[in-house]
Amino acid sequence: MHLSAIIFWGLIAYVIGSIPSSVWIGKSYFGKDVRDFGSGNAGATNTFRVLGNQAGIIVLLLDILKGVTAASLVLYIPSVLHGTELYINLQLLFGILAVFGHIFPIFANFNGGKGIATLFGMLIGIHYILAVACVALFVVVLLLTRYVSLSSILAAISFPFFAIYIFHRDEPLLIAFGVAAALMVVITHKKNIIRLLNGEESKANLFRNKT
Repeated sequence: MHLSAIIFWGLIAYVIGSIPSSVWIGKSYFGKDVRDFGSGNAGATNTFRVLGNQAGIIVLLLDILKGVTAASLVLYIPSVLHGTELYINLQLLFGILAVFGHIFPIFANFNGGKGIATLFGMLIGIHYILAVACVALFVVVLLLTRYVSLSSILAAISFPFFAIYIFHRDEPLLIAFGVAAALMVVITHKKNIIRLLNGEESKANLFRNKT
């Protein structure tokens, strides 16, 4: 394994994460920069809010795909054996770089989204069953409350607990990542948390398209 290969694919992961799907789709098909409306965030949640369900779903899937793709780049380093701790650590590294790219995209003046969908995609690439458990909690909370932010926060916080107590994963870096990711989600949703506490957070229109 060569350090140059890790650096190269790490840069590719960052570039993949930097693809600002919400910004490009908003400008190309709606004549809007989603960062100028709603929460001012270039993520899937604000895309749903500003451009409607169809555009939101497309952006959500593309952002998830960025995480899956980045975590899978380790396959291009054949000297790293699948399933080993090093393999998982490199998946984490490449996935984190993609999330960093989503938050600070080189193609959108380093003004991106919060990285939740890309983070979820990364998790799919590493442990898809654990990802399904987190998204199931997300969906349940969303259906009960219609708050995307609250659903995202609780799903992120559940990750390290699910990993340790349900799936019995013992990779130190994976657990550390889970805790760090949960903290990151809480920090990036600070304004949402304040709005939730004040009863001012917007609810998602789950079954209505934007007119």
